[in-house]
Order: sequence, then C-alpha cells, then structure tokens
Amino acid sequence: MWRDLAPLGRHAESGGYRRHAWTGADADCRAWFTAQAEARGLVCETDRNGNQWAWLGDPAAGDAVVTGSHLDSVPDGGAFDGPLGVVSAFAALDELRSRGAEFRRPLGLVNFGDEEGARFGLACVGSRLTAGHLTVEQAHRLTDGDGITLPRAMEAAGYDPDAIGADPGRLARIGAFVELHVEQGRALDLSGDRVGVASAIWPHGRWRFDFRGEANHAGTTRLVDRRDPMLPYAETVLAARREAELAGAVATFGKISVEPNGVNAVPSLVRGWLDSRAADQPRLDQVVGGVEKAAREYAAAHGVDLDVVRESFTPVVEFDHALRDELARVLGKDTGLTVPVLGTGAGHDAGILSGSVPTAMLFVRNPTGVSHSPAEFAAEDDCVAGVRALADVLEGLACS
Repeated sequence: MWRDLAPLGRHAESGGYRRHAWTGADADCRAWFTAQAEARGLVCETDRNGNQWAWLGDPAAGDAVVTGSHLDSVPDGGAFDGPLGVVSAFAALDELRSRGAEFRRPLGLVNFGDEEGARFGLACVGSRLTAGHLTVEQAHRLTDGDGITLPRAMEAAGYDPDAIGADPGRLARIGAFVELHVEQGRALDLSGDRVGVASAIWPHGRWRFDFRGEANHAGTTRLVDRRDPMLPYAETVLAARREAELAGAVATFGKISVEPNGVNAVPSLVRGWLDSRAADQPRLDQVVGGVEKAAREYAAAHGVDLDVVRESFTPVVEFDHALRDELARVLGKDTGLTVPVLGTGAGHDAGILSGSVPTAMLFVRNPTGVSHSPAEFAAEDDCVAGVRALADVLEGLACS
C-alpha cells in the first residue's frame, strides 16, 4: 500500500507532498482509496461532503465502528500525517481477517476530505460540514489563493457543491470512531513507547493580521516619511514568540502575503496568519490577546492601520473518557503496562466529530517529532505496532 500511495502528489524538487483538496493529486488519492476498498470486497461510497467511506457490513444497521483519517496534505507535507491512519485502517482489517475475527458490528473505513485546509484556509472541511460545524453558506464563501471558490473547485472535480451540508443521519449510525495518527511531537520517543492514546486536543485557532500602510518607492522615500507595514508585522512575529514562551503555549506566523510584493516598493499591505495553541483556554486567550495588543501598539507607532480577524477556532476537545479508557485497557491487557495518554496541540477529524459520536485516537511514535515536513517519519516496526494496536482495539469494539 505504501509503495502505491507514495508517488501520488509528491513534489519532485521538495520531496514533500502537495495533495490539496479537489486537485489532480487529490483525485489520485481518492482512486487509491477506492481500489484498496474494492480489493477487499468493501462497499465504497463518497458522501455529499466529499468524504470517502468503505464498509464491511451494513452501516444502516447502526452502532458502527469506524476508523481512518485523511489523505490530503499541507504544502510540501510529509508522508505519514493522515495517510498512516488510512493505510493502517486497511492493514488492521487485513490483520483481523487473518485472525478469523467475526464482526458483530458494521466496520467503516474513512478518508475525510480537505482535512489540512491547505487550499482554502480552513482545516477539516469535510468533517466540519458533516458535523454541522460549517454551514453551506460559509463553505461556499471559501476561496483559494487563485480566487477559485470551493464550489467551483468541487464542480471541476466532478462533485456537486449544492449537495454539501450537515449529515446527522450518517453520524447517528456510528457508535465509535477511532483515528490512528503519527504523533506530531516526541512524547512517545522520550518515553520509549511505540503507541499511545490521546487524552485531548488543545484549543487552537487561526487569526489573520492585516497591516495596512502606504505603497511607495523603496529608493526615494525617506525613512521618516514611510508608513511601512512590514515593520510592525516583523515586530509582531517576535511578540508572538515571547507571548507563547510566557504562557507555555505555541504561536506561529507561518504564512504571509505582501502587496504589491515588489523588491523596490514599500508595501501597502502585509497580511500574516497567526496559528496559536495552548493546553487550556485561559492560556490561549493570554497569548492571542498579548499578540494583538503588541501588534496594535507597533502599528500605531509606524502610522499603520491594523485589522485582526479570527478565521477559525476549535475549543478544547476531551475525547470520550469511556472509549479512551477502553483503548488503554485493550492495549495493556497482555503486557500489564500502562499505556501513555497524551494531549496534543494538533487538530484532527476525530476532534471535530467528538461532539457527535464517541471518538478516540491512537498515536504512533515519531522519532524526530517532525511533522508537516518532508522529514516526517515513523519506523516500519512502529507502524506495524500501530496496526496491531488498532486491530486489537477494533477487535474489542466490533468483533465477537
């Protein structure tokens, strides 16, 4: 499966993946999912929000156990973030069949669409739509960097954008959702464990900072006469680092847009996106509030206007305690060892669905802690341990 999936959407120069929603690479990944499902005799369908489902048993029976993740990527992302969960879902089914397991509940494997938000700027679009966290009107207003709207992109890929929307009937059929994911950090590497269980997802969000100054000639405009928005933006980047350190949180300006974007021009607009995450809401509020306060002071000092817009936000997600504890029990029953329970600052489809169905997550060790990068890595024996752990969990939940 890895050999078939690895070339899809991989950029030759960077070595990273560009599997963005509703593109050719996305279509290739969807075709791969369908082929894997059909090869196992599963019934494959795509819901109206673009999420792919593969079923063993009749989902209409209800109380289904579902596992999977996503196949799209951030710009020049790694091979494991998302795909490991999908590949492991198929491999876990193979493992259960080799054990002769008999299923008493329907089993679903899923590939959620547009999880990373790389193209339209909003993460987990497929699961947000399904859970009703994103309205049709909001989704139709999403636009990529080339000005292409989400509806136009969906139509170009052969899907109906007017059909999207909340799907409570589908979610009502699911009794539990377990998502396996490569750890995006080094907690398991430091503890020496191959697999861990998620406790919660930190509250997190994205804020857009628009610094508006005055375009002018870089060679003839005196420094004292300039209203250069790049200066308060640069100071705000440093302020974000300071505020994050003070709160024990994280904050990153990882994306920037400049107008008119000329080497010999003082910018008229610098737009930067802040991503911030913290273990609890008060610390996140402290970071974002501190960054915005500093940004406004810097902007005023340089004669620059500032608008701050919250583009997305996800509150803290506590995974279903009973399901989480069941995962830990199943994974530790043969060894008697305590399974690590980890919090995470990364958002996931499991977090979006947690308000609608019981959800849980398994993490597989990442020896470098690097993610959202071509250097992202998980060793083969750790991936195999993850598959076996997922199979054990699915057997406990779905089999007699």
